[in-house]
Amino acid sequence: MDKTLGARKEESYKIFDEVAGTYDTLNKILSFGIDRYWRNQMKKNLPVGDDLKILDLATGTADVALLLGKSGKVSHVQGIDMSKGMIDLGNVKVKNQKLESKIKLFIADGCNLPQEDNTFDVTTVSFGIRNFPDFKKGLSEKYRVLKPGGRSMIMEFSLPSSAIVKFIYLFYFRKVLPFVGNLLSGHGDAYNYLNETVEDFPYGNDFANVMKEVGFKNVSFIPLTFGIATLYIGDKID
Repeated sequence: MDKTLGARKEESYKIFDEVAGTYDTLNKILSFGIDRYWRNQMKKNLPVGDDLKILDLATGTADVALLLGKSGKVSHVQGIDMSKGMIDLGNVKVKNQKLESKIKLFIADGCNLPQEDNTFDVTTVSFGIRNFPDFKKGLSEKYRVLKPGGRSMIMEFSLPSSAIVKFIYLFYFRKVLPFVGNLLSGHGDAYNYLNETVEDFPYGNDFANVMKEVGFKNVSFIPLTFGIATLYIGDKID
């Protein structure tokens, strides 16, 4: 019997273990390289200040951790993920870029963070929160570990508002991306699963409202590339 999407999210880290070896390459191919531009929007929206301490949830192979870790405003980045395969590859990239003293990666659950309250200036998650079994709990955890005055940023896929762009996008996402992704990764249905999580997930005002529910203030969101992706920003005031 096929597992429900919710049940698959509980074990999604196993899928990422299985596709870890091809994950970075496929990201670049399937996003046509736009993923790098999207991640840079997080760097541009870092809060004012220096010596920033960042926690990156669902860090994967550490692309966001590495990008933010290179900022002169950032003193330390912790990256967490449930997938050992992704963390192992991320550690190789951190070592290759000689950033071991600044970036530390750990296996941990984004819905049950081991970090203490009021620890970080910034929390981030990029294209990962839709895989959380309980994304609202994940947001609450992100809020909990933020210092007062801290900022949380979430990058996630969304659906374009233009009917024409949405039609083209959904055709690509439902047909082309799963076929190419599954073929090149050697996995039976990893990229079907990833597609299903995107269409199942709230976006725009719906997601922003959930951020407000867990306590974030000054919540805003920035649609990127016709709304294919969206950057959500929220602050912890007190």
